[in-house]
Amino acid sequence: MAKAFYYIGDSYGSVKKDSAYFNYLQAEKLYFKLSDFDNMARMLFNKAYVLFYDGNYTECEVEISKALHYLKESKDQRLIYSCNTLMGTCLEKLDNYDKALWYHQQALNNLEKMKLSGIDKDEENNYYIASSINICNLYDLKGEYSKSITKLQGLLSKDLEEKWPRLYANVLSNLAYSKMKNKEYDNVYGMFSKSLEILKKNGDESDILYKKIHIGEYFLTQKDTFRAIEILKEANILATRIKNSNEILTSLKLLYTLDKNKSFYYANEYINLSDSINVVQKNAHNKYARIEYETSRIEDENKVLTKKNFYILIISFALVFLLLIIVILRYSKYKNKELQFLKKQKSANEEIYLLLMEQHEKVNNAKENEKSKIAKELHDGIMNKIYGVRMNLGFFNSKCDEEIIQKRRTYIFELQNIENEIRTISHELSDTNFLDGNDFNTLLLSLVENQKDISNTQFKYLDNEDLNWTSIQNIYKINLYRIIQEAILNINKYANAKNCEIKFEIEGDRILKMTIVDDGGGFDANDKKNGIGLNNMKERVEFLKGSFRIESQIGAGTKIEVIFKI
Repeated sequence: MAKAFYYIGDSYGSVKKDSAYFNYLQAEKLYFKLSDFDNMARMLFNKAYVLFYDGNYTECEVEISKALHYLKESKDQRLIYSCNTLMGTCLEKLDNYDKALWYHQQALNNLEKMKLSGIDKDEENNYYIASSINICNLYDLKGEYSKSITKLQGLLSKDLEEKWPRLYANVLSNLAYSKMKNKEYDNVYGMFSKSLEILKKNGDESDILYKKIHIGEYFLTQKDTFRAIEILKEANILATRIKNSNEILTSLKLLYTLDKNKSFYYANEYINLSDSINVVQKNAHNKYARIEYETSRIEDENKVLTKKNFYILIISFALVFLLLIIVILRYSKYKNKELQFLKKQKSANEEIYLLLMEQHEKVNNAKENEKSKIAKELHDGIMNKIYGVRMNLGFFNSKCDEEIIQKRRTYIFELQNIENEIRTISHELSDTNFLDGNDFNTLLLSLVENQKDISNTQFKYLDNEDLNWTSIQNIYKINLYRIIQEAILNINKYANAKNCEIKFEIEGDRILKMTIVDDGGGFDANDKKNGIGLNNMKERVEFLKGSFRIESQIGAGTKIEVIFKI
């Protein structure tokens, strides 16, 4: 039975992943009962494989960890090699590069043990090159390109090219990519071209797709925009045809930065596809968890049914021998069953009541969260804009020349924009609509420029040219924009500052730091009665797992510091 479930799972393969996962789960449970831990670990590996290719890397890591636990005493080095390799690849997706390198090295150690058992030369070569490529990919991700170049150059040989052309092409392409990333452009295009020609004869479409994207990146480094766009469009069409979502996103992201005429189109396509992938992955995660739960529930129900059938069988035999006694006691037994039924019904009613109360509490919590979210949007966005328009209209109210009339019209138009934004918030709290089609630097400069006519404070925004806003997710930019809005409003209303400086810095590879410093009157930062504005700032930062700090003393100005790991 266990083997049958195993083979059924293999039959579904990538065609129907949830059915494959279900059958592997059934096989796993039966192998556990048989104490066949090698095959049980194999089923855990198969489940992890399904989870990995559905993008559920965290659950994949859990299943592989279980498999390796059961393989501690195993002699099946091929299976252990596969588990270590999948674990390394999974940890790479989770950005844990050092641990991923460790597991790929463990896989190579398993390969050494397989050699002692007389592994086939072709199989050994495939395993070794696959692990080496995985390790070099991690070197590239860590920026250690010279290590990757050295290792890949050692793999290239005439024998590899003649006997295993597809492996040779992949090694050659990876070497070209590492050299390109290390800014060693000599003969890089030739290596990419040769790799692509070999794969057109011996590889599959996925291999060809990756090479085309790498060639597009190469043209991008050479500032050959026309050829870069041309090859990336081919890659995008191929990725769409073979349904490779990750590479569709990669090609769209590159095309967005290159093709200025259609950047808005590619940006929209990227956002729509990214959102749909997130939804699919979330549903997939819930789906496999549900399979585990429903399987255990069915097993529990079957146990109960088996027990009930056993009791029924005993009662049936007893009825044969105790027919006369049952006739006498039938009425009392009937009454006893009626009482049991009433008791069960009462218990069921109590359970339903508790479930209804729990659901009611969840609905109330959701309503409260939605109210808090709407209040935050109104306070941080709409209130700031209305205050700015009110200050300007008040300033221009006493003047009637043509220029002032034109400015009033501008702010009346701004009131119409605020009306539209209120309507948008009432329909759905769309976090990204005000960023669509706008450069984030331009938005910040516009926000600061608008303060000149309404404030005595000289606001200054320092543009950091090293900061690539297009690579930062919209959720961070939205909340940074709202925090700056709130800070400007507080400075205009309370600080009486002469100067205010807004600055962004990049620390390391993934740390974004924003500081807002003014020379105003300051306040007691330790006062726990701070207003809703400061609390909203803090909540926005905590929501994104960032760090929020305020330094202020009365008469000594204020400094706000926000740090995100992006």
